[in-house]
Amino acid sequence: MENVSESMKKILASKHLNDNFDKLVTAVKQDPEITDFVKEHQSELASDAVERSIAKLYEFYNVKQKNAHQEKTFAPGYLPHLVVNDRLIDIIYSASPEVQARQKELAQKRLITTVLMPKDVQDANLENFFSDDGNKSDVLDAAIDFIDEFNASPDTFHQGLYLYGHYGVGKTYLLGAIANKLSEWGVQTTLVHFPSLAVEMKAAISDNSVASKIDSIKKSSVLMIDDIGADSMSSWVRDDILGVILEYRMQQQLPTFFSSNFSMEKLEDEHLRVTQHGDNEPLKAGRLMERIRFLSRPVEMDGPNRRLH
Repeated sequence: MENVSESMKKILASKHLNDNFDKLVTAVKQDPEITDFVKEHQSELASDAVERSIAKLYEFYNVKQKNAHQEKTFAPGYLPHLVVNDRLIDIIYSASPEVQARQKELAQKRLITTVLMPKDVQDANLENFFSDDGNKSDVLDAAIDFIDEFNASPDTFHQGLYLYGHYGVGKTYLLGAIANKLSEWGVQTTLVHFPSLAVEMKAAISDNSVASKIDSIKKSSVLMIDDIGADSMSSWVRDDILGVILEYRMQQQLPTFFSSNFSMEKLEDEHLRVTQHGDNEPLKAGRLMERIRFLSRPVEMDGPNRRLH
């Protein structure tokens, strides 16, 4: 901003040596946007405002010309606008539509926190979600219903979805697509790959960071726990990690999603009941499943394994 104004001041200081000065000033004064601005704000401007603001007007004209010819400016992606300031003409800059779109996209991405999730989840979208078996409409309807209902009343509790089905049918992708759609409405979402989180939590014992990691996850506006049941689970991970997270979310009535290869019944009977040490604990498994059922409703996904195509 300053460098353009300063260059004009130098032209003004040496105008008697510059044969093109009069032509330049005439071009600036005759610019349609400038003349329209002066007419519109004439009552607000000093009688000599144009002459006293010539450096700013030149800056406006110069940047506009460079943008028109797609030349590099000192503030790429930002557009100049004339304003009245203390009865003289000044300039402010605003982001171009392209920059605004990029800023919006970045702001939306910052609303999504991924913990040990595949990179392609970041670009997932509902439009590209598909199923070859006719199951698409039911699953999409469930996802869209949640998004619409949540947006309509974000302060009301809404059950998330418990997506279950075979490997590779798109459960994780759909979670990412829902998260990205919610981000368009300014909703903060955390996606967690649960087996990897369990490993990370065990490692966090050494630096006493388990509590802080749990805290950041459990308080997310929308939480998505991916691939629950993929690995055998210790009683510590089940009760002190997953149990603590789900207890908090149930008490606070926060939307929570899950994906699993198991139905809810099989998750309880074949995974949560028996720990990795072989202990059979149906009461603890049942208690945890009560929270999962409270927080989400089951939606089965079927179809071919997309990872093989």
